[in-house]
Amino acid sequence: MESAAAQPVVPARTWDPMENVDYRLVETPEEWEEVNSLRYRAYLREGAILPSESERVTDRYDDLPNSFTFAVYIRGELYSSIRISVLTPKWRDSLSSEMFSDLLHPELDRGKIIIDPTRFVADPEKVKKFPELPYVTVRLGYIACGHFNADIGLANVRAEHRAFYRRVFLQEPWGQPRLYPGLIKPVGLMAAHYPSIRERVFHRFPFMRSSAFERRMLFQRRSGSKLPQLDETKSAELVSLQAMSLGAK
Repeated sequence: MESAAAQPVVPARTWDPMENVDYRLVETPEEWEEVNSLRYRAYLREGAILPSESERVTDRYDDLPNSFTFAVYIRGELYSSIRISVLTPKWRDSLSSEMFSDLLHPELDRGKIIIDPTRFVADPEKVKKFPELPYVTVRLGYIACGHFNADIGLANVRAEHRAFYRRVFLQEPWGQPRLYPGLIKPVGLMAAHYPSIRERVFHRFPFMRSSAFERRMLFQRRSGSKLPQLDETKSAELVSLQAMSLGAK
């Protein structure tokens, strides 16, 4: 694990970067339409995908019960989105778990809990208006690590974004970059042992902290079908699961 200086990295501001941020769990068809359109615009602008008639980006992982997709609003406008997948010995399906199964499945076999944030996209026209946007968006992955008592936090990123995740979350590369179907640029896996780096990240980025109330409000669903969800307490042998609602799409 790379060492880091114990001082804030985000430029000092006279206001709280979270002041105007609203996290919303994506559940309704209208919300999914908006997010999938944002994904398409962002990926196309970055040259990560080819143009398509649908002008939407989605995949089967959006529908899995261990995945949570969030929309990030600033002053009521959609600025970014990210998907958080929770991997356990029982719930192993995610984008990174498929791409890097040789690296992640052995960790799951050992009983580890892994948080896999993917599909991080930002509105190409708005991102320059809010320099803290990458920080407040990836904060959702860090909140998930705390809520689900994670052992490992991941980042599935292109080479040019590695420095950000190394600086913010003290993550190190795992394996060589790989190409996922539908993308035209390879992505690499980065990872950190969450319990080891948690307090250092909190010291450098105080706004990464979250309350138990915020964590519960983010990772709950509104409608009636049942979703197994990790309890915040992990037993010595097995991950305990509890029922929770799954939002309709």
